[in-house]
Amino acid sequence: MSETIPSRPRSGRLPRNARRAQLLDVALEVFVEQGYHAASMDEIAERAGVSKPVVYQHFPGKLDLYLALIQSSCDEVVSGVRGALASTTDNRRRVRATIDLWFTYVADQGAAFRLVFESDLTNDPTVRAQVDRVINESAAAIAEVISEDTGLPQEHAHLLALGLVGMGHTGARNWLTNESALDKEDAVRLVGNLAWRGIGGFPKDDVNPRGEE
Repeated sequence: MSETIPSRPRSGRLPRNARRAQLLDVALEVFVEQGYHAASMDEIAERAGVSKPVVYQHFPGKLDLYLALIQSSCDEVVSGVRGALASTTDNRRRVRATIDLWFTYVADQGAAFRLVFESDLTNDPTVRAQVDRVINESAAAIAEVISEDTGLPQEHAHLLALGLVGMGHTGARNWLTNESALDKEDAVRLVGNLAWRGIGGFPKDDVNPRGEE
């Protein structure tokens, strides 16, 4: 028999933005523990210490609440990628910082990570669109830097950027879910070195516009 998690005490009135943030935090717990289909608005309201009508004042339905969580998590990742790229003008360090961003996200925001990339609702087009968005917008930010530095056409730069994003988020996902014996710093170093040895072969200025050797 599973352990019952006690609900929070009934909370007093909060400003609208603060209440919305509280409900999102509680909903994240519930959705990650139970999955979308098993989670209920009653459970979310009980844990938040509010009545169910209060939840519906902020979110018309369970899917709306779920999508708000995914959008917030995706925004955080894309913002983090842009921040990593802007943190230095040294491209090797940019690559390392971007890979580190993915590993830090899964390590520190594991619950949010599972919500986005291991959702039991990815067949829903609105959910799938959000998951695809975090990959495509991250790649677009990286592609802009690649294109500016190498002179490669945007289509070529975007494909390379997708490869870098794939290294980051796939490597980080496997590192977390398989409970790797590597600590985060070692994992970031290994994947970062691999990524740099690939993208570092496309030098600034002196580059074949077709990306050929």
